[in-house]
Amino acid sequence: MKTTTAGRENGIQWRLWIQLKDLDYADNLALLSHNCNQMQDKTTHLTTTSAGSGLKINKRKTELMKFNTTDNTPVTLDGVN
Repeated sequence: MKTTTAGRENGIQWRLWIQLKDLDYADNLALLSHNCNQMQDKTTHLTTTSAGSGLKINKRKTELMKFNTTDNTPVTLDGVN
């Protein structure tokens, strides 16, 4: 995960000087972003980086939650909704 987010500043603003970035769990991951473009960028980069290690994102188990937005832009895995 550190490779995926290295050098990127696209978490969510938590406080004035604090940004909440991605959360790692035992075998799960939560990506946080302010907008769909950032989320698509993170998802694409995670897919590419993971593939280099032989890992693959399970599309059936992947969930997307949106809060306080009217943007209906889909976030895709490998260009597929």
